[in-house]
Amino acid sequence: MDAAQQEATARARELQRSWYGEPLGALFRRLIDDLGLNQARLAAVLGLSAPMLSQLMSGQRAKIGNPAVVQRVQALQELAGQVADGSVSAAEATDRMDEIKKSQGGSVLTGTSQTTNSSGAPTVRRVVREIQSLLRSVAAAGDIIDAADSLAPTHPELAEFLRVYGAGRTSDAVSHYESHQN
Repeated sequence: MDAAQQEATARARELQRSWYGEPLGALFRRLIDDLGLNQARLAAVLGLSAPMLSQLMSGQRAKIGNPAVVQRVQALQELAGQVADGSVSAAEATDRMDEIKKSQGGSVLTGTSQTTNSSGAPTVRRVVREIQSLLRSVAAAGDIIDAADSLAPTHPELAEFLRVYGAGRTSDAVSHYESHQN
């Protein structure tokens, strides 16, 4: 990729961050992981072609042009949160994804409840995702691991935090957090 392409991709990802809260590649990879999908299935549920999904993920395209697709993304984020907190089973999630796929969309300005659990508190998974998104917005996983290695002799707790939350999988970070709660 030449410098102009890299600059265009970086600009597209910054636009995505401002429009959607994070680059779409990170958001879509999380949905794929959390809902047990592959890219083709995610594209089908969202109502996008596989090449369009790939272009959005890679930053070759910045914007989701169809408001109904944006609403389906929001619905999938909410569903992923419900799967994570155990309020929706895998079988129910499959049925819900089929419903989401068929939805025509409505107002994209309505908020979703994906950031909180039934008590109104943020879910652990959501907080972990926010931490990961923040760390990954400033450095690649390899760079985070290098930083952790450099910090390990003098700041072992911080090094562990960076390895688990910055470079690790969401499910591993949630398990780590839960294992350290008493």
